[in-house]
Amino acid sequence: MSLETLRKSNSLDKLLNAVKEESAPQEKKSYVDERLWKPELDKSGNGYAVIRFLPSVEGEDMPWAKVWNHAFQGPTGQWYIENSLTTVGQKDPVSEHNTKLWNTGLESDKETARKQKRKLQYFSNIYVVSDSKHPQNEGKVFLYRYGKKIFDKLMAAMQPEFEDESPINPFDFWDGANFKLKIRKVDGYWNYDKSEFETTSTLGDDSMVEGIWKKQYSLKEFTAPTNFKSYEELKTRLDAVLSGTVSVGNVTDTMDDEPIASPKVDTKPVESKQEDEDDTMDYFNKLASQ
Repeated sequence: MSLETLRKSNSLDKLLNAVKEESAPQEKKSYVDERLWKPELDKSGNGYAVIRFLPSVEGEDMPWAKVWNHAFQGPTGQWYIENSLTTVGQKDPVSEHNTKLWNTGLESDKETARKQKRKLQYFSNIYVVSDSKHPQNEGKVFLYRYGKKIFDKLMAAMQPEFEDESPINPFDFWDGANFKLKIRKVDGYWNYDKSEFETTSTLGDDSMVEGIWKKQYSLKEFTAPTNFKSYEELKTRLDAVLSGTVSVGNVTDTMDDEPIASPKVDTKPVESKQEDEDDTMDYFNKLASQ
């Protein structure tokens, strides 16, 4: 750059405009994934919808993605909300820490480990057949995040216990079955026990099926390396959440930075059991973004 070019480009107006842009109110980012479908309860505390689980997309083997994660509040008041590296077969600092706590034999340590244990969630493509709370969702393809309770019902459909029951592939367009999702409040928690599959049926003609299949989402992202932080990053975060310190090798440094504001915790009870229900991570992500 020549001095003459510098003279013309280094203007006061340019600098002031840059400061003005940086100081302008920033648009608040939305943490809602519009691809995700979520059931909703009515005024009586019940929820009902009919969905169809869809097969795997082209190039992928399984119609679900399985992810372990941790979501808990440490003694510092900070939250630890991270995917667990055990999902991809690697060592995870929280699992190691919980193992140490459990092996002390102290009941207080075991209780802490229970509160910090990893939680399981699944992701699948679904087609919404009926959604009375949000009829605009009907006839559309979404991602659905669900817990072990619903996954167990999928497994029960594929591997029935009794001789008079025929196994079905609930992820099949032609020989699968619609799933009637029935939610009740039991002791303040969401309960899916009454949910059930209808009889087998074809979702639609080949033209309709092909259109639905082309709208499905890839599930690879949920177990991709970019969806997980490194062991070192997770260990650093865990140390901060548990004690406000960061351990690096044999050195432990007290964090002198301005403390991170603790999430504002809703005093209303959580509407789902953390280890089983679908809206757990919505709740914790909401806390983390406040």
